[in-house]
Amino acid sequence: MKKICSTRSSIPIQKKIYLLLMSFLLCFSSFSVADDLTAKEKLGKKIFFDKKLSVKKNQSCGSCHGKKVGFTGPDSEINSEGAVFEGSVKGRFGNRKPPSAAYATNSPVFSPVMENGDVIFIGGNFWNGRATGLKLGNPAADQAQGPFTNPVEQGLPDNACVVYRVCNSKKYGELFDEVWPGACEIYWPVKKYIEKKCKDKNGEPLKLWSKTRKQVDQAFDKIALSIAAFEGSSHVNQFSSKFDAFLAGNAEFTAEEIQGLALFQSKGKCANCHILDPGPNGEPALFTDFTYDNLGVPRNPENPWYYQEQFNPDGINWVDLGLGEFLASTPTDLVPDYSEFAQSNMGKQKVPTLRNLDKRPYEGFVKAFMHNGYFKSIKSVVHFYNTRDTKPRCEDKFTTESEALSQGCWPEPEVIANVNTDEMGNLGLTEAEEDAIVAFLKTLSDGYEPHDDDDDDDDDDDDDDD
Repeated sequence: MKKICSTRSSIPIQKKIYLLLMSFLLCFSSFSVADDLTAKEKLGKKIFFDKKLSVKKNQSCGSCHGKKVGFTGPDSEINSEGAVFEGSVKGRFGNRKPPSAAYATNSPVFSPVMENGDVIFIGGNFWNGRATGLKLGNPAADQAQGPFTNPVEQGLPDNACVVYRVCNSKKYGELFDEVWPGACEIYWPVKKYIEKKCKDKNGEPLKLWSKTRKQVDQAFDKIALSIAAFEGSSHVNQFSSKFDAFLAGNAEFTAEEIQGLALFQSKGKCANCHILDPGPNGEPALFTDFTYDNLGVPRNPENPWYYQEQFNPDGINWVDLGLGEFLASTPTDLVPDYSEFAQSNMGKQKVPTLRNLDKRPYEGFVKAFMHNGYFKSIKSVVHFYNTRDTKPRCEDKFTTESEALSQGCWPEPEVIANVNTDEMGNLGLTEAEEDAIVAFLKTLSDGYEPHDDDDDDDDDDDDDDD
């Protein structure tokens, strides 16, 4: 499996850790986190938590990307099953687990690169990379536009509904005009027409004059850029984990956590994709190389998408082809024709950051992992990486994680092609070594306070539904 970055070398692991510590200490000396939000970031936060920007006025971006869990799925019960969150319209579900919005703004614009004679893809947002950043120059901004008009998410019939409600918000409409002067100077149709159309869960796009449509599209872009500004702020990308404190000399790792870090870089091969290099702007490690991989993850039998007949005609036979499906899609003015690379990328999903992997509001809160939420604990993820190819196949490809663990098997991959067999599947880790890696991964959650046992490290931003 070819990767852009790799930590493999002949340097002894103890020296690697020492060099890593020294590089990050230098990084922290020049990297500072602002305490306050800019006007654009404040605006983006208001929009991010505004439930009125959905067809039923009941769902915001924050409904699926909660702060207290690292800006991913904030409902323990949902995570423990299908892991896909219900949209604004009751009974409508998407097909994947919400990715983390934290640290997402660091992803570069989607592009192919040549690595050792092979073409691989980096950057973009969403699990399959379709929010390329080629439109707005920022994948997080491109991504922010998607859920508003997705019928299984916030469900508005037209981006004009988003713009109209933002511009007429009593709580932040003036702030939008301050940040983006003139953006709301739009000649709208009759108010009753707009409000009626924007409440229709099965509605058609609004009929607008061409000039109005152009103004709406421009304002919608500014809304997305505002959200991306908030997602790129110090409130979302905090770099305040125990790992960060350790590198700054403000915390000590346990012996198990130190062992886990060493295994993360060596025998576990985790750092081959979740790299420890500083970010492009001198940020501490982002724990991703922004590439795509098929890890052989099984289907999640509890994914509600299988039963969304209105939106998923394939039903139980639907297969998530990930990046390959996006590359096979019809090219646009922005996205070139990448269809020749589709087959070699079928089943690949974006390598996520590991930051906030274990961030949760209380000990028993269930988080879901991987693009489809198949795994329900970090331990089972590490165990899968370690034993995927050594355990027997489960007889039923729709075996749940708990059933697989109890039966001592793993189901077949959802997509059998292009499975990564170079960096996982038969790592030979002992159970104690698995536990050590898990211990290290738990040091990556923001909000670490050495002398404070309070799990709720911040204010109630999750409830900010302006």
